[in-house]
Parts: sequence; C-alpha cells; structure tokens
Amino acid sequence: MVVAILRVVSPIEIPIGLGLSEANWRFSGPKYDNLHRKKSRLSVYSLYTTSKYACVGFEPESNGKFQIRSSLVANPAGEATISSSEQKVYDVVLKQAALVKDQTKSSRKSTDVKPDIVLPGTVYLLKDAYDRCGEVCAEYAKTFYLGTLLMTPERRRAIWAIYVWCRRTDELVDGHNASHITPSALDRWEARLEDLFDGRPYDMFDAALSDTVSRFPVDIQPFMDMVEGMRMDLKKSRYKNFDELYLYCYYVAGTVGLMSVPVMGIAPESLAEAESVYNAALALGIANQLTNILRDVGEDARRGRIYLPQDELAEAGFSDEDVFTGQVTDKWRSFMKRQIKRARMFFEQAEKGVTELSQASRWPVWASLLLYRQILDEIEANDYNNFTKRAYVSKVKRLAALPLAYGKSLLIPLSLRSSLSKA
Repeated sequence: MVVAILRVVSPIEIPIGLGLSEANWRFSGPKYDNLHRKKSRLSVYSLYTTSKYACVGFEPESNGKFQIRSSLVANPAGEATISSSEQKVYDVVLKQAALVKDQTKSSRKSTDVKPDIVLPGTVYLLKDAYDRCGEVCAEYAKTFYLGTLLMTPERRRAIWAIYVWCRRTDELVDGHNASHITPSALDRWEARLEDLFDGRPYDMFDAALSDTVSRFPVDIQPFMDMVEGMRMDLKKSRYKNFDELYLYCYYVAGTVGLMSVPVMGIAPESLAEAESVYNAALALGIANQLTNILRDVGEDARRGRIYLPQDELAEAGFSDEDVFTGQVTDKWRSFMKRQIKRARMFFEQAEKGVTELSQASRWPVWASLLLYRQILDEIEANDYNNFTKRAYVSKVKRLAALPLAYGKSLLIPLSLRSSLSKA
C-alpha cells in the first residue's frame, strides 16, 4: 500500500528509454489483440530522485464503510461537510474498490492472470526488468525494500515496479531535468502510461509495470492522477485553502495507496469492505505528504513555493514574505503546532487501518507510518525551525522502529478484533 515511503537524497539514474526493440516487449492475448507498438514519444534522458510518497488506513465504521473527509480533520469544529476535492477522490476510491469486488465475484486469483508472451526469451527479459526494479528499491529505499521481502514473490515484484514508476514520474518535475519539463512532456508521459496499460511498454521498467497491471486489479486512474499532480507542480505554487492542498496531497501521495492495495492485498480474515480499505489507503498518503510539506517549508520557499494553506497563513497573521524571510517566532510556533496536529490526526486515523492488509504486506507500511510520524517530533525538537533546519530521524531511531513495526504487523485485523470483542 505504500511504494516510496522514505524520502531519499541520493541521486538515482533511471533512463526513460533503454533501447529495447519492439520484439523484446510485444505481448499477445485477448487484451493485446490488434495493438501495435508506437515509436517512443519521449526522448531518452536521466531522472534523479528525491521522492516523496505515501499511503494507508482508517478504521471503518460499523457498517464497514468510511468516507475520508479532510474537512473533519481540518475543521476543529468537526462539521460534516464534504468538499468537491473530497468527492472527486472518493469517486476514484469507489471505482478501484469495484474492480476488487468484480474480481472476488468471479473467484479469480489476481496472481493467476498472466499475459501470453509469444517470443522465446521474453520471460527472461521480464524477470530482468523486475530484478532491476528491485535493485533500485533496495538501493534507495532500504527499509521499505526489507519489508517487501516478507511478501510473496508476485506481490514483491509488483510493488517494486509501481515504486519505480512513481519515482520516475515524480522526478519529471522534481529531478535533475525538471527545468526542461513542459506540460506537453507530461502529456507524452501520460500517453506512454496508457500504452503500457495496453501492453505496449517502452523500456524494461515500463515492461515490469505493464506485466503488473495485467496480473492485479489495478486501475489506471490513480496513475493518471499522479501525473496530474505533477502538472499542478508546474503551474501552481500556492494553495488557497486546505481543500486545494488536500487534492494536491491525494494526487502526489494518496494515489500510491490506491495503486498498491490491489497488490499488497487485504487480509482474508478482515471483515472490512474493500471500499473502506481503499478509503483507508488515503490517510497515510495525506499524512506523509503533509509531513513532507511541514519539513520542507524553508527548502520550498527558496524555490518560490509555499504549500501551506494561504487562508490559514493569513488568519495567523503571515504573508508570503514572512515565509520567505523565515523567522521563527512565537506566532510561527503556534501556527506550526496546529499544522502538526492536523498531520498527526491523519496518522492516527491511518494507524487503525494497517492491520486490514495482508499480514505479509504490513511491515513496510507500519515502518513508513512510524518513521514518517517521527519527522513531526523532530520538527518540534528543532523548536519549529523548518526554515533553516531539516527535521531528520537518526539512523538509530530508524533501526529501533523496525522491530516495533514488525511486532505491529502481527496483530490481527482491527475489524476482526472489534467483532470478537462484541461477541
């Protein structure tokens, strides 16, 4: 349910085109009939990584359903209003949950759906593609990679493929070549995404993801929405309220949960409905992205960006110039306390839903939640100076979180515990 959880600062070079010929990656079968591979529409260049992703869960209500409402978290009064952004996100959740329900009705195991590979040797190329994705994950997201080793081989490889695609997408606007990226380049990347969902990958990394989406009930919409988040980064550097920020956080982080849940799987003993689990997948995504924003206020300001809600800044007595100046005052500390409180509320809600996942998939998610939440503690330890000090969780603390995350991964689903306690 989470792909790139730990933000890294080391550069990673992932070429978009690796010179694979059409013969290398042509699939056959009903899904690919009458499809012909197009020439690559993206030039070859390298991508560098400082990625920021997320995801996971909420406790479902007694009826097994739950709508994530950012207004309930953002609004201290807890008014039960649903914004347009929330409704848009919820519609995507319903669509993804419906795919899983359809699969369940047909009694078909997701890992049994495989494309027919018609060329000798292609299966080995596909294995190499997955292995390369795993190497990227192992080198640049070590903690998360260790957690994936507990998954079944099929799930593990699929998560690696999703991870790499998300990194590459993020680096289009945040990486080494970001200054050369235009809206039309993102349009071409989106068209390329559609091609790989149709079984026409452009390179080995695309091939791994193309195989993954043919094996699991993964919908293209969350991937398209992540590209939309990249478009927002190109044209938008301010967010007038939390509703706008919530939608952005969904695009760049919450989407990863919707991509990953079908792969990580829901625990067979879980009593939660698929809809509530996918709703839950948004919570950690929003929490992690809010944490990124709070940690990187100074860094973003130096790039001319302010992700904090404009109306909340104004209400607290801050202008854009105050953020650019970057002075820590009592007023700033008070403002940051409220922002951190909101992020923690999302983490608290997310924590309740992790146990609904397949047990083998829980450890990396728990590690993400525990480690990212500690960044908020470090912001406080820095006296709320997120202008010139970067909140950083030490290696000792990161290592200490791993056994705790593993212990939590052994807990039975919360929905089952709640049912047993009522029995």
